Amino acid sequence: MNVITTFKEKRKEKQIKYERKMLRELSLEELKKSVTDNFSSFFRMSSILGSAIEEGCIDVAIEAYLLGAKYSKFGYYGESVEEVRMRCYRFEKNLIDALYEFICYWGHIGDQGFVNESLYYSCEYYVTYWWTEGFQKGEKRYRLKLH
Repeated sequence: MNVITTFKEKRKEKQIKYERKMLRELSLEELKKSVTDNFSSFFRMSSILGSAIEEGCIDVAIEAYLLGAKYSKFGYYGESVEEVRMRCYRFEKNLIDALYEFICYWGHIGDQGFVNESLYYSCEYYVTYWWTEGFQKGEKRYRLKLH
C-alpha cells in the first residue's frame, strides 16, 4: 500500500524546510544586540536583559525575518521592495501591534502619551528592520538558487 499525502502537507514540509535554511543565517547575538539597541531607552538595562521582554522581542524579530524571507520571492521576480511590503502590510502591521502591546503589558508602561508614541515607532522600526533583513537574505538565496 502507498501512503497518501496531501498537497497541504507537502507545502507545509517545504515551508518548514525553507524556514530552517533561513534561520541558519541568523545569530542569537545579533538579535539580542538589536533588542538592547532599540528598547534599552525604555527600560533599565538590567531589566531587559534575560527577561520575558527580551524573549518576546526576539520571537517577533524571528517572525518578521521569516515573513520577509517568505515574500522575497516576489522581489526576485521583479517587484520593488515597496510593492512587496504593501503585499504583506497586514501581517507586518499585526507584528508591530503585537510587539507594542506585549512591551506595554510586560514592561508595565502606563498611559504616558509621548513615551507610548515613541515606543510604537521603535517597535515599527524594529519589525521593519528584521523584515528587510529577511527579505534581503531571502532574495539573495533566490538569486543564488539556494531556495
